[in-house]
Amino acid sequence: MKLIFTISSILLFRINSHAQKVFSVQYANQADVKVFVVDYENQADLKVYKVKYQNQAGKNDGKWFFTEYDNQADKKLFFVEYQNQADLKIFFVDYENQAGWRNKAKQHLMY
Repeated sequence: MKLIFTISSILLFRINSHAQKVFSVQYANQADVKVFVVDYENQADLKVYKVKYQNQAGKNDGKWFFTEYDNQADKKLFFVEYQNQADLKIFFVDYENQAGWRNKAKQHLMY
């Protein structure tokens, strides 16, 4: 029984460790990743869909859940004013199936 519990705990931790729970911070020095929202889909590194519930958050696939508190998030984001200040360029999509990486070279930023 202990073995099953231990394995279940490890698997649950691994699943949650890559969930895309994000928090928007007020200052750049608080952020893990600096983000710029582009006007057009073809300019983005990542197409993002904002999910309504935490359990819908994806595993680094562009499905983000914005948390209420920074300690609940896996990544802290700062939205920059200019594109050249950003580590990652994103575009918000209207449908869940549109979310995903366009530039996989930047994928490591959200792990």
